[in-house]
Amino acid sequence: MNLVGSKEVARAAIEMSLTRTREEEKALKEQLHREGISAAAVDYGGEFITSVNKIVERAVVAAKREGVISETHPEEGAVAGATREAISQIMNKAIGLNVGGKIGIARCGDHISVALFFGIGMIHLNEVAIGLGHRVV
Repeated sequence: MNLVGSKEVARAAIEMSLTRTREEEKALKEQLHREGISAAAVDYGGEFITSVNKIVERAVVAAKREGVISETHPEEGAVAGATREAISQIMNKAIGLNVGGKIGIARCGDHISVALFFGIGMIHLNEVAIGLGHRVV
């Protein structure tokens, strides 16, 4: 396995969050696996304020389901913490509005990154934002 650092893991999480289709997501996941990076992605949408906990929960569940993390408190906590960090970066734009997009998660060794790529707004009047969080397990 080719170990990579936090910068490459962050890039992988962002790329996963930018995939447009399940097929593109699967192909990128396979490519990253060949590079030694585990990855997962999950779609999300809803009203921002009431959805913060659900966003964190979806990130943790997706990471466990795809084998990016195991079911241990430190690993679940790392994904939850990185997700909360990413949320805090988009909060000012998203408060009181709807968000929709994708959560990308990537890991290599002890580096875990979570990226949120969301459209923020009402109807078709959207702002776009990316939040990124990183933790070490």
